[in-house]
Amino acid sequence: MVERLSLGPASVSELAKPLPMTLSAVVQHLKVLEEAGLVTSQKVGRVRTCTLDIGAMTQVERWVAERKRFWEQQYDQLEAYLARTAPQEGEQ
Repeated sequence: MVERLSLGPASVSELAKPLPMTLSAVVQHLKVLEEAGLVTSQKVGRVRTCTLDIGAMTQVERWVAERKRFWEQQYDQLEAYLARTAPQEGEQ
């Protein structure tokens, strides 16, 4: 759904059409995305149109990048520690 919404606004039916789930399951997924602030929706008549909130997605992207940097630093420190403490050739 997020992938599809990255292309532009879509109705709930348009989002549900290619997915192997019921319309009510799609509505539940959209509700979670709305509560998370990633998607907004607007109802005009009987059609509910959903739009991806690019600002929120940018915040998510920034958060993921920060976590990635943190864990890369942790792995680098582990690698350095293992290199320092590894037995040398011929040593046991």
